[in-house]
Amino acid sequence: MIGFRRLVALILGIALATAPALATPIRIKDLVEFDGVRGNDLVGYGLVVGLNGTGDGLRNAPFTEEIMVNILERLGVNVTGEQFRPQNVAAVIVTGVLPPFARQGSQIDITVSAIGDADSLLGGTLVMTPLTAADGEIYAVAQGSVIAGGAAAAGDAAEVVQGVPTGGVIPTGARVEREVDFDLGDMDGIRLALRTPDFTTALRIEAAINADFGRRVALMLDAGTVALDIPAARMRSPAHALSRIENLLVEPERRARVVVDQRSGTIVMGEDVRISRVAVAQGNLTLRIEERPVAVQPSPFGAGETVIVPRTRAEIEAGEGTQLAEIPAGTSLSDVVAALNALGVAPRDMIDILSSIQAAGALHAEFIIR
Repeated sequence: MIGFRRLVALILGIALATAPALATPIRIKDLVEFDGVRGNDLVGYGLVVGLNGTGDGLRNAPFTEEIMVNILERLGVNVTGEQFRPQNVAAVIVTGVLPPFARQGSQIDITVSAIGDADSLLGGTLVMTPLTAADGEIYAVAQGSVIAGGAAAAGDAAEVVQGVPTGGVIPTGARVEREVDFDLGDMDGIRLALRTPDFTTALRIEAAINADFGRRVALMLDAGTVALDIPAARMRSPAHALSRIENLLVEPERRARVVVDQRSGTIVMGEDVRISRVAVAQGNLTLRIEERPVAVQPSPFGAGETVIVPRTRAEIEAGEGTQLAEIPAGTSLSDVVAALNALGVAPRDMIDILSSIQAAGALHAEFIIR
């Protein structure tokens, strides 16, 4: 049971003893994305071979047999009309990301995931698989040994699985064969897209860039975009301008936000969250239900049989010392949570208290429940 008068004392004590934290300046490269400088998703359909009997059952995954026939025929092996049922192959989907400015011959990481009824990809090798982008063109070719992220073992009457053995990765498993047609050097202007749009942060980025160059180079267009004038920067190339800009330090402005994960009882909040003057009361209710059946027997010389008679005891008990407390205006949420932690409040009860404060309109922040 929580004593809220003690809670208010703890809140006031923490608020007086704790100095306001200073925001940490962040590099611009960690706050924005440069227009056009992005990766491209790749996907392919291939075959993993060399499995230890943990591959697809071809009766349940006919597409595995189809791709296997196609691969063998490309290698000059005619299997038309042949019946084969190997269990050491598995059909997989191969995914990867082509990073910006990737050149022919460079290598990228890929992820391999089974799409049939294979039990595990441990020990398998991906056969040469072309990877295409959204435009249907082949940009990379993947091949290599699969590093699966789990283990599986089975017997006649039991089976144990740890992790996800039907998925894995191949580090540097794909080689780039085609480059993305993008010429940064011909651009006269570049837009900086903020990962978290905010007018104040965008204005500070504009001010930091213009102050560093000593002239008007950047212009805030909206909360999520800052335009950069390359000719005004008077640099040898846009790449030189970006390399100078991306390491400038800016103090970002954050929205007051509280994120609650009900499953794990996790509460994450920003330092700008504030609570208006509000009164909070909480009491503990204990519900007890106890079954005490009684056996009723007939008299020693009388006719009859033993009967079990139900006896139920039910009661609701209110915790003692339930109090009404007032939280002062302007108190930060971090102080409230710190005080609740000091009192040993369970995470579930803490979430209920915060939800009630938000429902009363006293919590001035975006309240997100997952």
